[in-house]
Amino acid sequence: MDVIELLPHLHLLRFPVGQAYLWRDGEEWTLIDAGPAGSAAPVAARVPGRLRRIVLTHFHEDHVGGAGELAAVTGAEVLAHRLDAPVVRGEVPGPPPVFEDWERPLHADALRRLPQGEFARPLRLTELSDGDLLGFGGGARVVHVPGHTPGSIALHLPEHGVLFTGDTVAASPPDGRAMPGVFNVDRGQTLAAYAKLASLGAQTICVGHGDPIMGPWTCSPASAPTPTPLPPSPS
Repeated sequence: MDVIELLPHLHLLRFPVGQAYLWRDGEEWTLIDAGPAGSAAPVAARVPGRLRRIVLTHFHEDHVGGAGELAAVTGAEVLAHRLDAPVVRGEVPGPPPVFEDWERPLHADALRRLPQGEFARPLRLTELSDGDLLGFGGGARVVHVPGHTPGSIALHLPEHGVLFTGDTVAASPPDGRAMPGVFNVDRGQTLAAYAKLASLGAQTICVGHGDPIMGPWTCSPASAPTPTPLPPSPS
């Protein structure tokens, strides 16, 4: 796991597949996404204080696979949108993506690089809804952005100009340009969600895959870029 400081209180955690973010308020930490199964030990070793909460942007395994084990080790609260919560708990299967043809080989390659088999599920899960305020970063607002999954969320920290987009937004190689995420259950919804997030005017855009965008990002639905193939990624 690579750890990259973005701001004094914000770090990117990069796994072989997928990534997560750590936010610090004094001695209390919040984790946004939890990496794939097997990520709990390296993440726990990176947190010198109390891991207060783990917020999951959606149910895909490269984002939730480490959550159950990490919560068991640290006692952190796990939170997810109410529409994705049953999938996170393992009660129902998640709806599959509707693939663009060029996405299929990327998805297959990513699955080969993820740990196989079932992973530990959180014993307790707090369900979120659009507009909820969470107690970190001066008030983190939950923004429901369906499309990648039905319960995909973003987290907006207006006091700091920070936005965690989950997989609704990605950074396209090689130029790091913002683009709508791939592997969506509903691409039309994803494009609408992408434009909605761009309108928030955040200055630090913590995307689900690719390098964070450090600077203003704006977009209208008409100017949302056409996706170009990303490096292999499961969600």
